Amino acid sequence: MSEFGSFVELVQSIYGTKDFIPLHEPRFDEKEKLYLEQTIDSTFVSSVGEFVDKFEAAITNYCGAGKAAAVVNGTAALQVALRVAGVDRESEVITQALTFVATANAINYNGATPVFVDVDYDTMGLSPQALMDFLNEFGELRDTGTYNKSTGKRIAAIVPMHTFGFMCRIDAIVEIANEWNIPVVEDAAESLGSFFKGQHSGTFGLMGAFSFNGNKIITSGGGGAIISSDPQFASKVKYLTNTAKVPHQWEYYHDELGYNYRMPNLNASLAYAQLEKLDSFIKSKKEVFAAYKDGLELDEVKLKEIPADTSWNYWLIPLEFDSREGRDNFLTYTNSNGVMTRPIWRLMFELPMYKGCQRDEQVNAYKLSERIVNIPSSTNC
Repeated sequence: MSEFGSFVELVQSIYGTKDFIPLHEPRFDEKEKLYLEQTIDSTFVSSVGEFVDKFEAAITNYCGAGKAAAVVNGTAALQVALRVAGVDRESEVITQALTFVATANAINYNGATPVFVDVDYDTMGLSPQALMDFLNEFGELRDTGTYNKSTGKRIAAIVPMHTFGFMCRIDAIVEIANEWNIPVVEDAAESLGSFFKGQHSGTFGLMGAFSFNGNKIITSGGGGAIISSDPQFASKVKYLTNTAKVPHQWEYYHDELGYNYRMPNLNASLAYAQLEKLDSFIKSKKEVFAAYKDGLELDEVKLKEIPADTSWNYWLIPLEFDSREGRDNFLTYTNSNGVMTRPIWRLMFELPMYKGCQRDEQVNAYKLSERIVNIPSSTNC
């Protein structure tokens, strides 16, 4: 048996099966079925309905935000949040290269250009030190904002991403951003249920964007949300994602370019049911993590440690390898033996769309991109 055979057996024992074990699958029960039936019976299955309102109120309360807007997916959430924050054509947005492509795409959809700075090794999220170093070298603070001295473009926003639910040092990032008069929009797609120093992700910056894709900690099939501690911004997002329609009892009047990004009531019924169970999901996933911690017996492999000051949602559990070769051997063996594992993403500037973007040395991002693998992380309830 391969040296990785013991890991496959460990995963099989955790999930009680020798059948194919996915990376992260949703858990549904009678509650989701009940709410779906109620939605169907109501005939309000599209973008207006009881569960849209209930879900927006519930996620606002859970996160401790001011207001929320439910949308079709996390990418749309980030795209619109960035527009409301002031990102436009010919501007730039500082973010991390170690992220899912949606982060960079949402910037691009607004006609802006991403600028990539390094991550911290422990959090795998945007590094405050790297951000400060970049701004000290290239930033020029003017009355109209901060500009990049090398390109002449306005730096319209900073987008940290909370990788796999780990919280980056978001308080330090916001502090630096405030000094440079740059708004922060959190890519919180993966971090619903994660807290940093007791405060929920997505509530530190101007806005936060979540995803409820099928592989997320809660899912509505497809869906996302924008939250803000300032209800004015969330209201603007709600208006733009509702085709920029001016409210009226019967007239159809739209006074600027908007988007049809509204979450259907059918999806919201799923999201609402799942959100009610989020704490139990996290409890179950924490137990899965503990089982890995107790049972993992692989040389030159370790579980990624939870960063300081973070209450983690345990969304995707990462392993850290000592080498690219060991990582690739592990991926080959596990995926050939019924256990789904996945490497962390390719760095954004390695993709053809973003290869010309400005970046720093990316020391930590390069190392992490060669060493991190996600292992099955579904709830076990």
